Amino acid sequence: MAARIDDIRNDRQVKALTGMSQKEFQQFLPTFTEAYEELRQEAYEADRDTRQRKPGGGQKGALADISQKLFFILYYWTVYPGYDVLGFQFGMDGSKACTTVHALWPALKRALAKQHVLPAREFASVEELRGAFAGIAELFIDATERPHVRPQDDAEQRKTFSGKKNATRSKIPS
Repeated sequence: MAARIDDIRNDRQVKALTGMSQKEFQQFLPTFTEAYEELRQEAYEADRDTRQRKPGGGQKGALADISQKLFFILYYWTVYPGYDVLGFQFGMDGSKACTTVHALWPALKRALAKQHVLPAREFASVEELRGAFAGIAELFIDATERPHVRPQDDAEQRKTFSGKKNATRSKIPS
């Protein structure tokens, strides 16, 4: 049985699973729906000439309605389970869970941007960073590095070297 937000009656559990209360979820749902439909329309316009089916044709997914889609993507970013666990909880294969996360993330990002609550991830200058954190005395940055294969080209090695002995690492892109 797939996890559904409608099955959760306790507001504390909804907040633990999605990061929002039931009321906030219902208030955010129209914005997410609008963003999701915009992205679907853009994809349709881009692929109009090569489509084999009309929109709505084909196999139906495990997430039947838009509230399930929103619950799914919020649950993923709040709890951050592995794809196999996520798929099990929502009645789909792990690879389909991965595909669904990558399909729904742009809609969530657009909806958060529409409500002006999307956190800034990049700054063009130090002044812009200082302006965003004006009035904050201390700032902690949690950065993660991931090992990767050492490039053979000397110039590339120098770009990717993290300063740690015997390790070539790069920061995880956000």
